Amino acid sequence: MDEAHLTGPARSHPLHVTLEPQPVRVSVVRFEAGTRNHWHRHAGGQVLHVLEGEGFVQARGAPARRIGTGDTVSAAAGEEHWHGAGPDLPMAHVAVSIGDITWLEPSGDEPV
Repeated sequence: MDEAHLTGPARSHPLHVTLEPQPVRVSVVRFEAGTRNHWHRHAGGQVLHVLEGEGFVQARGAPARRIGTGDTVSAAAGEEHWHGAGPDLPMAHVAVSIGDITWLEPSGDEPV
């Protein structure tokens, strides 16, 4: 993972990558407590399934949403969003990312 797009420590374990006909990446991502990524969007969307812990996800213009073990959330193609661990526990999720990713500004002071 590129730490330039994170607020703290996280690691990623790729499970599947294909580049044609469009990029598709499936990874297990673990965010340490309090770590989240910057605003970003995926050209083809993203699905997250939480394996352990608790965290938050937020789409641009919507309130932050708490997510926990067993929850599945998705972002539509091109939808700007961020996600990461809550303040007290780490969080791990499977991320299915479709299309190229565009990184945006840090997620700032959103509630976590």
